[in-house]
Amino acid sequence: MRRTTTSLALAATALLLAGCGSQSGTDGGSAGKASPPASSAPGTGGCAPLVQLKAADNGRTVCVAKGGEVRLALDGTKSRPWKPVMASGTALKGINAGFVILPGQASAAYQAVARGTEKLTSSRPLCAQPTAPGQVSCKGIQEWTVTVNVK
Repeated sequence: MRRTTTSLALAATALLLAGCGSQSGTDGGSAGKASPPASSAPGTGGCAPLVQLKAADNGRTVCVAKGGEVRLALDGTKSRPWKPVMASGTALKGINAGFVILPGQASAAYQAVARGTEKLTSSRPLCAQPTAPGQVSCKGIQEWTVTVNVK
């Protein structure tokens, strides 16, 4: 009886340990297209030193280590351009994001300068605007928001 109980306990422990490092890579709200989470460095409190975001990351909450960076690139088009990314709060400080290559794209980069929570937001039209008189107009807006926790 003791041998069976010990064997079951060892098997259960092995199964639990095997599942500890797995992640699905999706957040449920982005149809499986969210970028994979960045790995965290030792001493960063479990937060990544670099977080890279894209349009598919809408609705996510990410954690970046203080002193780390958040970089994002939202791919848009000339007819459906992203508005410049807005940051609310004091946890992130804007840094040089580099060049935007195509019309309609929005890119931004931030350094995590203080502990706290900050929201990054942008938006763009749901459909292209009419180019000729008499065409149907679309007034819908696609919102993009990511919450960044700095620890």
